[in-house]
Amino acid sequence: MVMAALYELLPDKSLFQNKMEKLGFPGVSIEYAESTKCGITGTHISIKIDGIEDMSYDFHGHSDSHNHEHHHEHEHSHDHSDSCSRSRRYSYKEILELIQDLEVSERVKNDAVNVYSIIGKAEAHVHGTPLDEIHFHEVGSIDAVVDVIGCSLLMEMLEVTDVTASPIHVGFGMVRCEHGILPVPAPATAEILKDIPIYNGRIEGELCTPTGAALLRHFVSEFSEMFPMLVKKIGYGMGTKDFEAANCLRVFLYENAVPTRQGDGSTIFSDDVYEISCNLDDMTPEAIGAVFELLLENGALDVYTTPIMMKKNRPAVMLTCLCTFDMHDAIAALIIKHTTTLGVRTIKYQRTKMKRTVETVNTEYGEIRIKIAEGFGIKKQKPEYDDVLEASKKHGVPFHRVYEAVNKN
Repeated sequence: MVMAALYELLPDKSLFQNKMEKLGFPGVSIEYAESTKCGITGTHISIKIDGIEDMSYDFHGHSDSHNHEHHHEHEHSHDHSDSCSRSRRYSYKEILELIQDLEVSERVKNDAVNVYSIIGKAEAHVHGTPLDEIHFHEVGSIDAVVDVIGCSLLMEMLEVTDVTASPIHVGFGMVRCEHGILPVPAPATAEILKDIPIYNGRIEGELCTPTGAALLRHFVSEFSEMFPMLVKKIGYGMGTKDFEAANCLRVFLYENAVPTRQGDGSTIFSDDVYEISCNLDDMTPEAIGAVFELLLENGALDVYTTPIMMKKNRPAVMLTCLCTFDMHDAIAALIIKHTTTLGVRTIKYQRTKMKRTVETVNTEYGEIRIKIAEGFGIKKQKPEYDDVLEASKKHGVPFHRVYEAVNKN
């Protein structure tokens, strides 16, 4: 359901389909079908092994009221070229090896490994077994691995910078699994969802599985009620079962800004930005410069320094970095790791900004991008510095001549 919802957000779905096919999982086929639940249309993704879809691969089977039992044989082999079967199950170590052998980016591999690490640690804790000795049941089947890889690949393709989720509806009742009849949420799911807001609701059944919980735990930076957002696209991932409520997962692709209409009809945007700073009196200018570049390369909106005087009349520098909410922890960690400071200060600001777009113009020196900002009834624009500099070097002309050529357009 997570994969199907994210899949609906893609502008070119065939690109994802092709990438998944090229992974080369033996005997695996993926079907993408339109599905309707309670009058809402979305996408249902079926992962089949040798033409058969395992309806209960996610560690626990159907709710006990369905009276379904599933018996699985466990075979463990390091030969990933073996043909798949519905009974084939992998150990924790084998899954990590399988993921590392896939032709996907390091980001996708790391995300998938982290998701399975979350599941593995939860299983180890619940069963009182060392992590290296964990042998998964349904989450260790090949279709579950495809699910995790698919979600990780979609997050990369959508270029998502931040994920927020509502409190998690886990359902209630009992489920029949490999180990017997267990309460909802199942023990592994409950372990993964520690310190995350959950509720049982009115629907009987297992509404959140270990894999779904692990995906949320890894990718979501904040769990809260819906806040003001500028929604760009909506995706619906449909489940298999039918409940009194729509069995679907809804995903909003949004911009973290709220548009405001001005009296003159123009639009401005407001969002939150964080200022992280620290004082440095024992670093060389070269070392501070290296941190400066590192922060910008890792998502900082802006970085600057201010000369200050500290105690005992020591000349020093205050390093200041601006970033979005989702980058706060990562940026703070980088500053603490790569500077001599023992801590950082954070201030939250609300900023009002003009709407920004980028256009390309043709000049005698080639194509140059122009950054355009509009709001408050005002329009500003300027050529992209890197493009102007590159054209200047390429044609052997002064920087200002290229700049002027752009402005003529």
